[in-house]
Amino acid sequence: MTDPRRFIPKMDEILQYPAVRAAQERLAPHSVRAVIDAVLADARSGALAPSLVEAELAARLDRTRPYSLRPVINATGVIVHTNLGRAPLPPAAVDALVAAASYTDVEMDLESGLRSRDRGRAAVDAVLAACPGAEDALVVNNGASALLLATAALAPGKEVIISRGELIEIGAGFRLPELIESTATRLHEVGATNRTHAADYERALGEETGAILKVHPSNFLISGFTSSVSVAQLRQLTDLPLIVDIGSGLLTPDAQLPDEPSASEALRDGADIVLFSGDKLLGGPQAGVLVGTKDAIAACKKHPLARAVRIDKLRLNALEAAISTSANAVHDALHLSAERHKQRTEHIAFAVGGEVVEHHGRVGGGGAPEVPLPGWAVALPERIASVLRQGSTPVVARVSNGRCLVDVRCVPENQDAELIAAIQAVM
Repeated sequence: MTDPRRFIPKMDEILQYPAVRAAQERLAPHSVRAVIDAVLADARSGALAPSLVEAELAARLDRTRPYSLRPVINATGVIVHTNLGRAPLPPAAVDALVAAASYTDVEMDLESGLRSRDRGRAAVDAVLAACPGAEDALVVNNGASALLLATAALAPGKEVIISRGELIEIGAGFRLPELIESTATRLHEVGATNRTHAADYERALGEETGAILKVHPSNFLISGFTSSVSVAQLRQLTDLPLIVDIGSGLLTPDAQLPDEPSASEALRDGADIVLFSGDKLLGGPQAGVLVGTKDAIAACKKHPLARAVRIDKLRLNALEAAISTSANAVHDALHLSAERHKQRTEHIAFAVGGEVVEHHGRVGGGGAPEVPLPGWAVALPERIASVLRQGSTPVVARVSNGRCLVDVRCVPENQDAELIAAIQAVM
C-alpha cells in the first residue's frame, strides 16, 4: 500500500496557501513557520490526514496572535487577584497606554525642544493631588523596588530597625529581609513575632541606626495576644527617617476597610516616606509609589538605584489616568451594593439553571487579609470549573466544597450576557 504520508504537501506549496500568505502579513516569519511545523508533525505522525493539512493550517493560523496573554472573566470574588494580573485598568488608563505606545514627550520639553529633567511629573502631580499630606512623590517599577530604594537611600550602610512580626514574605517567595539586605543596608530585628513594644525600638536605637521601618503585614493576620507600635508612637522615639510600607495603596481611609492603613494617615502621623503598590487598591498598573517629605523623596531620587528601578512611559501614563479618572474597577467591586449583587446573581442563576448561595469575596493582593466581603454566587457542579477556564471566553470561578462558585463581584455588568453564554456553552 502507498504510504499516505507521501501526499503531505511540500513546503513551497504550503507557502502559497491563501491562509499562510494572509498570516505572513500580521505574524513574524518564525511564528508562521512554527504553526506550519506543528501541523506537518501531526500529518507525519498520522494524527492528521494529508488532505486536511490546508484546512487545519488555516484554522490554527486564524487563532494565532502575536501575543499570548488572554482576557479572562474573573468570577472568583477576589478583587485584586494576583494570578489574574491584579487590578483591571479603567478605560482611561487603557487609552493612556495606547497614547504612550508611540513616540511621546516623556523626556522632552516641547516648548524649548530640549530634554526635560522632570520625567513623570504629571503622574507625580496626580498622586500628590489624591494623597493629602504628601510633599513629593516618586514612581518606580513595583512595590519591592520602592522598598529597596527607600531603605538603601535613607539608611545607606546602616541598620534599619524592624519588628519581627513584620518580617513578611512577598509574592513568588521573595522575603523582605533578603530583599533589603541585598544592598549594604542591614536589618535590626526587635520584639517578638506576636508582640513588639516601643521600648524594643528604643533599646535598639544607636549610632548604627539609619532608619525605622514599619511594614503592614500582607496575606496574613496575627490575632490573640498581640501588640504593635503605631507610626505616631515611632515618630515620638526618634528624628531618624521613618519608612512605612502600607502595601495595598489605600490613599485615604475607606469605611469598607477600617483596619487597612492609608498613606495620608501614615504621613499625618509622622512617616517620612510611605510606600505602596499601584496595581492593588489604587486600581492602576504595576508600579511602586513613594510619597513623603521633599527631603526624603529627594534622597531617593538621587540614589543610583533610582535609575535601575525606573518605571516606563506606558505605566507612567496609565497610572496618571487611573488616579485621575472617576471610573475604577477595584473601587466599584469593593463597594458593590448587596442588592445589585444579588439581583445580578439571581439573573445568571435563572439563565443557567444554577443555585444562588451566600459567598464571601476578598480584597486579595495582600490587602485586608481575612476581611470577608459578604455577597452571593451561582453554585454549579464542580466539574464545570475546569471547562469554563478552557472556553473561548475563559471564566475563572472558585471551587469550594465540591461546587463551582461563580461570583459577579469583579465582573463588569456589561459582561453578564457574555458570562451567561460561556456557562451555557459548557453546561
